Amino acid sequence: MKQNRISLNDGVETIKGFVHTLPNAPGVYRMLDAEGEAIYVGKAKSLAKRVANYTLPARLPMRLQRMVSETKSMLFVRTHTEVEALLLESNLIKRLRPRYNVLLRDDKSFPFIELTIGHDFPRLNKHRGGRAPNAAYFGPFASAGAVDRTIQALQRAFMIRSCADTIFASRSRPCLQYQIKRCTAPCVRYVTDDAYAAQVAEARAFLEGKSRDVQDHFRVAMEQAADAMDFEGAAGYRDRIRALTAIQGRQDINVEGIDEADVIAAYADGGHTAIEVFFFRAGRNYGNRTYFPAHDSNLEPAEVLQAFLPQFYDDKLPPSCIFLSHDLEEQDLIAEALSVRAERKIAVTSPKRGDKKRLVDMSLNNAREAIQRRLAETATQGKLLADLAGVFGLPAPPKRIEVYDNSHIGGTNAVGGMIVAGPEGFRKTAYRKFNIKSDLSPGDDFGMMREMLERRFARALKEDPDRKGETWPDLLLIDGGAGQLSSVLEVMTGLGLEAIPVVGVAKGPERDAGRERFFMAGRDPFTLPPRDPVMFFLQRLRDEAHRFAIGTHRAKRAKALVASPLDEVGGIGPNRKRALLHHFGSAQAVSRAGLTDLSGVEGISKAVAQKIYDHFHGGNA
Repeated sequence: MKQNRISLNDGVETIKGFVHTLPNAPGVYRMLDAEGEAIYVGKAKSLAKRVANYTLPARLPMRLQRMVSETKSMLFVRTHTEVEALLLESNLIKRLRPRYNVLLRDDKSFPFIELTIGHDFPRLNKHRGGRAPNAAYFGPFASAGAVDRTIQALQRAFMIRSCADTIFASRSRPCLQYQIKRCTAPCVRYVTDDAYAAQVAEARAFLEGKSRDVQDHFRVAMEQAADAMDFEGAAGYRDRIRALTAIQGRQDINVEGIDEADVIAAYADGGHTAIEVFFFRAGRNYGNRTYFPAHDSNLEPAEVLQAFLPQFYDDKLPPSCIFLSHDLEEQDLIAEALSVRAERKIAVTSPKRGDKKRLVDMSLNNAREAIQRRLAETATQGKLLADLAGVFGLPAPPKRIEVYDNSHIGGTNAVGGMIVAGPEGFRKTAYRKFNIKSDLSPGDDFGMMREMLERRFARALKEDPDRKGETWPDLLLIDGGAGQLSSVLEVMTGLGLEAIPVVGVAKGPERDAGRERFFMAGRDPFTLPPRDPVMFFLQRLRDEAHRFAIGTHRAKRAKALVASPLDEVGGIGPNRKRALLHHFGSAQAVSRAGLTDLSGVEGISKAVAQKIYDHFHGGNA
């Protein structure tokens, strides 16, 4: 107790040393521990007044007293406005992840529908990441599955191509999409430029929310075709109307008058908070996603929600309206900051009545159900981890389990996968893939596993030599028996990490699930009863690692299958590659072309033509 008091006093004195140097101006401050790591990032309207509050520990809750006691230094950035401070704070929190801040986890990018309007014959496809200037984007959608289903329905309704530009440029006859009436085959000019442009205009109008106009147009066209005894044409329009109706049927939570909005609600229970986000775009519901931010258990839902919003929109374009379940202390400031980032007016409100309030209540109910499922799963997971610790003789239930597997075909396209699990279940943001780089014999599973473990833990030791971070495992599970275990233990001993428990999981006789054998150093191989819950849990871990490794391998193999010889030519980017394929029709034709033909392609200079020719002809012009 006395030591804690001394540490708190030391922290207070450290902070007092900075207070008299701070201006009465907005900015961002960072509290640093003894290793120089940020433990908290905050923003202030007045740096001097805000930081001075930390020098009065009696007024601080226990969480902040602990933070003050760990503070050994501070850093400051002065900003012009409090809005700038808020934007900088959210950026630093996401980048530094200080443990005393509310942290947004599992913040993956959302998928969009992309319409490549810069192309003569635009295509529809799923897109994540940065936006191209010559494309239109519609979303965000809550899941990739929602995007895939919507694109499939749009193809049935508007028959717009979805193939890559390189495939489009090299087609000499229509593909299966044309045969099943999901594309009008612009690649072989089965449709005129004007007719295809009309298809694209209709699709864009539908995605922009003008669905009633588009459906009315299709309905009139269907009736006209029927009156003209063109029953096949009428059936085609009927099917297109059904496809559009299917899209709207899946987006059944729609509210009149809400064109573009995010509905965000927070619900807390058992020291955890669930935040539910519903996306409404173009008057339609694009799905919802649940978040469980990491935070101190004593924080109120409104406090968590207030910290969540700037981080959530740090790398996303906010909609024009954001509806919240709680009034926030800094609601106006957040609205102003989001408006500055979006360069347009963003309204942040907490509706009290009407349709908007019903939407918020719906989101709140989803958050409540999510937190109840989370607590039930956490309780079950906690018991499983405690039982697992007993089975493997661990000192405590593991907080981080890492499972390793590899995948290859005859040694080709070899990859390794690492998955992570803990009290909250699978931590998919912590998964890692390893492209095997060593020159190994085909099928050398031992060598692949050694390379994975060496790379994983050599890097971990370099980044965190004192092993104080949260990325160190309490248990390693590897796919294999005594041989794999011996190989891995050799690596761990060589790195000085022999204290980390390692378990080899060997498949049962004839690969029979439920009869796996477990291998550990200093113990005879053993099995568990087939219906033991721990056995089921270990099977889930192994199967997830296997799924991840195989998926990574398949992606690598698929990429290798579609690789073009032009990819190996230095200085040939996507635009030049597209121009060459447009001109010659295929990479093989490019490889046979002469210098004069190559230099006649738009965008290909004589020097680049010479480089291409030399690549395919061994430098003999």
